[in-house]
Parts: sequence; C-alpha cells; structure tokens
Amino acid sequence: MYAIVEDGGKQYKLEAGKRVCVELRELEEGQEQLQFDKVLYLKDGESIQVGQPLLAGASVTGKILHTLGGPKLFPMHHKRRKNSRRRIGHKQKYLEVEITEIVKPS
Repeated sequence: MYAIVEDGGKQYKLEAGKRVCVELRELEEGQEQLQFDKVLYLKDGESIQVGQPLLAGASVTGKILHTLGGPKLFPMHHKRRKNSRRRIGHKQKYLEVEITEIVKPS
C-alpha cells in the first residue's frame, strides 16, 4: 500500500515503514508526529483511488526523526562581457520522517 501526497509544492510517494526527507518547516515545541492531509492517489493491492484533486478523509502520518542538511550546492551568477562572476554556497535543510500509518478514506 502506498500513497502519493503533496507537500510544500512537491509530490512524494509514501509507503509505511519507509523514510522520506521533506522540506524543513516550523514545528510546535515537542511535536513528534507529522500529518500529510493532501493525498492525491492511494493504491492498496489491486484497488486504486484517485482524488479530484484530493482524496477526502485520507491522510498519512509520520514520525519526525531529525533535521539534516542536504548536499552543498554552488549556484553561479555570471554576466557576460562584464567580468562579473559570483559563486555562493548553499545547503538546504530537510526534515527526515518515517511513515507510520496510511489512513484510507471511509
């Protein structure tokens, strides 16, 4: 069983027991669970449910593990004929979540 959810403008394929890295967000103090309510697609064996655009009543719950940083990226700004070059380092922050439960719509 897996679900495709939308979170932060991106779509993720989530299965129970798997880990996924989502964008870092503001969390309440002591928050240990993360709820994904925007479920677009749900497959359970042979049955398929597709939302138009969302499945009402479906949700995915995950346990927040920790915060981690992605790979170091070096975007380059360059203007031709001006001898102007600028290189900046950037490291995106992510939240690692382990999927615990997929709730089907009733």
